Amino acid sequence: MKIMLSLSLLALPIAFAAPAQAARPMITDDARLTDAGACQMETWLHSHREQRDLWVLPACNPGGNFELTFGGAWAYADGQKQSGAMLVQGKTLFKPLDTNGWGIGLAAGYATQPGSGQSGSPYFYIPLSFSLADDQLIIHTNLGNLRERKTQKTRLTWGIGGELQTTDRLYVIAETYGQDQGNAFFQTGLRYWLLPGHIQIDTTYGSRFGHIQDDRWFSIGLRLITPRL
Repeated sequence: MKIMLSLSLLALPIAFAAPAQAARPMITDDARLTDAGACQMETWLHSHREQRDLWVLPACNPGGNFELTFGGAWAYADGQKQSGAMLVQGKTLFKPLDTNGWGIGLAAGYATQPGSGQSGSPYFYIPLSFSLADDQLIIHTNLGNLRERKTQKTRLTWGIGGELQTTDRLYVIAETYGQDQGNAFFQTGLRYWLLPGHIQIDTTYGSRFGHIQDDRWFSIGLRLITPRL
């Protein structure tokens, strides 16, 4: 239930956003929101060759059908601090995801990349999700658009991924995503509920097709969800 941090970030391309929410660690977003009246905090370390990014993304759903995410990242490259990143996003649903059914929504926001200064991109995307086998397998698809302010170019963004529940607490994820130009990214990982519904940890490995050795990354994250306030 997270932001597509990374169609906003990794697909910009970088690691994030966010991401934004398909639950961490997925980049491809889902047609779900944080529970009405609740908040969540997603934080993770993203390691890409000589660069390290530490992301913190809090999100709240105060009224029931609108989730607001605002956060950012600290970035380090070659041991030196770089300019960070920020992301602000709103998300709503036209149809919530039902068990053995489908859901659809809309998210829009603005994101900058680590090391890019204040140059960022406004974006939007449509998350469409499908539930199979009583929620044991959920498929997510995203289609969207971002405007690169620095280059003044408009890009089509897309993503498709799945999450498979293997035990009561453990999920396996796999996905691919990208833009209308360039090689696509892929990512696979695990997420595990330490306290179901409230505390989750995750880890991922990802890269870009055609550049697997050069563009690979690892991440480890923590997700905290409050009770309804």
